[in-house]
Amino acid sequence: VQLQASGGGLVQAGGSLRLSCAASGSFATINTMGWYRQGPGKQRELVASITSGDSTNYADPVKGRFTISRDYAKNTVYLQMNSLKPEDTGAYYCHVEYQTTAYTPARDSWGQGTQVTVSS
Repeated sequence: VQLQASGGGLVQAGGSLRLSCAASGSFATINTMGWYRQGPGKQRELVASITSGDSTNYADPVKGRFTISRDYAKNTVYLQMNSLKPEDTGAYYCHVEYQTTAYTPARDSWGQGTQVTVSS
């Protein structure tokens, strides 16, 4: 599965950005889709995820500000980021868990990072 992410950029504190990540390739199902980020000098961390049943999970620092959603027809996951803060700065990576058939173990795929920079 290949992932193509887009939507990063430079924004002032308090602004908004919307990230998109489209999955393509050979797969039977995509289970969980999500976004991770890695700030300067920090480890990669989960930002938000959404299951195939639309159950969502958010990291505490982004709750109430970020919204994750997915379009099943387009195999795309979105991350709407509002009220951005300088500490949200980092490379944002799309991640999916997928299966090539209904009976094979789930696999992981990562997209290339898209940079988000929030100025104060």
